[in-house]
Amino acid sequence: MRNEKEEYQKRVQSFFKDADTNIEVISERMMQFNTLMAYYRCAMMEVETKFNVLNEQFSLQYDRNPINGMKTRLKSLFSIREKLEGKGLSLSVKAIEENLSDIAGIRVICSFTDDVYLLRDALLKQDDITLICEKDYIKNPKPNGYRSLHLIVSVPIFLSHEKRSMKVEIQLRTISMDSWASLEHQLRYKKDFEFSEKMAKELLHCANLSAELDNRMDKLREITIK
Repeated sequence: MRNEKEEYQKRVQSFFKDADTNIEVISERMMQFNTLMAYYRCAMMEVETKFNVLNEQFSLQYDRNPINGMKTRLKSLFSIREKLEGKGLSLSVKAIEENLSDIAGIRVICSFTDDVYLLRDALLKQDDITLICEKDYIKNPKPNGYRSLHLIVSVPIFLSHEKRSMKVEIQLRTISMDSWASLEHQLRYKKDFEFSEKMAKELLHCANLSAELDNRMDKLREITIK
């Protein structure tokens, strides 16, 4: 565990090393960065707890769990740096917080398509959640067949000395949507392999089959609640 922490700190130092050669300035920026990442982790925990509470409530109300699983992640140092450089921004904590909205992410895997919107509506009704952006790739899939509901929200975290609002990216999708997206990523970004147009068409066909599966499952669920 200690070696992992030391290695992480080395990566953080490398992240800021070309920002300034003064070791005191670099150390200060490292501390600011680590603090900011801790705030994002707290924000993820806040949103995850909200979904767990909703899942428990709907379990009692509908006698089933709309959430099949959840995954959280913080964007890696490499991805943060790459994204900032792509935007022509400086490598600073201020630039991260003000210009990147997907540092903290939570993926909610739902049982049925209706559950995606059920959870979305319930979350956004909470008075401490502010919707910043919404992209519905379920109703309007991406050209490659990708489907998911994306939300960027702001959620407050309560610290010992202050309250801060932090951004969290939320992806809501069904089991079949998540399976397709995970496998598509493995195939499309496999190292030392050239992804072909024929494969892209086959993956789109698989995405359509996945959508049909969701539709059929939704109809079966409707029969059980009549």
